[in-house]
Amino acid sequence: MGALTFLRCHSLTQFTQLIDIIVSDVPGAMNRFSVCYLLYSPFYNVKLHLIVKVDEITPLPSMVHLFESANWLEREVWDMFGIYFTGHPDLRRILTDYGFNGQPLRKEFPLTGFKEISYADAKQNLRYDDVILAQEYRLYTNENNQKIPFRTH
Repeated sequence: MGALTFLRCHSLTQFTQLIDIIVSDVPGAMNRFSVCYLLYSPFYNVKLHLIVKVDEITPLPSMVHLFESANWLEREVWDMFGIYFTGHPDLRRILTDYGFNGQPLRKEFPLTGFKEISYADAKQNLRYDDVILAQEYRLYTNENNQKIPFRTH
């Protein structure tokens, strides 16, 4: 992204620190993710939010070559939201297990997850079991006491 290169390198901006990358998810929107880069210029003592909108399949270029902090921040964004960064030197999971399925901060991810982990004392190891929810817990009543099934989409 040329904008971040300009903001980092130009003598009138000097945003030399990437403080954070923040993502918001709006399912159903054409570009469902808003990726916000929080930049700081110590020379001018100014903070700047640069927002990039992206869909779920379009990758963003990695900013590791400009900001060292982008290494971990981009890995977190990829792990939690599934936004891919091209040119990242080590894009792998950082907050979830390597065998984890899905991106937990996407809106369509179920609140209970897909797997539950427990410790098997007899075998002294961890067990991963599928989460099974009884359907009666997914039925809700409206103001007329009519049962309404919970929809995930």
